[in-house]
Amino acid sequence: MRTIRLGNSTLEVPVVAVGCMRISALEKSEVERFIKTALEEGANFFDHADIYGGGACEEIFADAINMNDDIREKMILQSKCGIRKGMFDFSKEYILESVDGILKRLKTDYLDTLLLHRPDALVEPEEVAEAFDILEASGKVRHFGVSNQNPMQIQLLKKYVKQPIVANQLQFSITNSTMISSGINVNMENEPAINRDGSVLDFCRLNDITIQPWSPFQYGFFEGTFLGNEKFPELNQQINQLAEKYNVSNTSIAIAWILRHPAKMQPVVGTTNLDRLKDCIQASTVHLTREEWYSIYRAAGNILP
Repeated sequence: MRTIRLGNSTLEVPVVAVGCMRISALEKSEVERFIKTALEEGANFFDHADIYGGGACEEIFADAINMNDDIREKMILQSKCGIRKGMFDFSKEYILESVDGILKRLKTDYLDTLLLHRPDALVEPEEVAEAFDILEASGKVRHFGVSNQNPMQIQLLKKYVKQPIVANQLQFSITNSTMISSGINVNMENEPAINRDGSVLDFCRLNDITIQPWSPFQYGFFEGTFLGNEKFPELNQQINQLAEKYNVSNTSIAIAWILRHPAKMQPVVGTTNLDRLKDCIQASTVHLTREEWYSIYRAAGNILP
């Protein structure tokens, strides 16, 4: 598995992150096989959140592998906090309380990375800074990031937070690529030219923040996957042709398209299917040409100006 530097930290991470949002639906033995398969394939970066399965995903993850110091050092653990029922909460008290719960469920003393899960409209960045300082000083969290935040929200946070923001999780896929389209259609009077995120892609590149695309196979907002979907015949035809050329699956090509971007993104794949997980990992061996990347982009219905 190829690796990249996470943000401007010294942490080397695999180019594909393993999302654990759905593992609570599996039996313990299935979760154990899932984790061990990922580790064997070099995918040792696992993404959690305190809300996944109401906390059950973190618990079953730790129980399935009998978490101990030896296996802990073989993996990179990331989790997120801030989403509560009916609201978001970035208060100092909630961040600290949430991290303690995460560590208890994962049966570990520290997180490699903690992300703030979506923006909180009532955020007081001074409180976030205090929480981050406490977590860093105690050794409970080593690196910090955010999720679905635009450049100005990150800048506001950075005014008070002294730790580098190393990652930003954003929805991104072949069919959800507005951060690409707005950059291509600059100064155009068309729908793709609308800048919906404050040029977050360029901002993250300028500030050494690793973008972690979530739902890399989804279209819309959890409307389903575009792979094999009759709504996207031209896109699937193009993906399948390239899959045949590179002797990989269509899943691998969809992830390879993201990895081809020079921003060095780290897609978070949420599959619990072992074969599909291996296909996602195999994407790191495929390097699409510029022509192939654009052919997929256009096949998804995007028009070049």
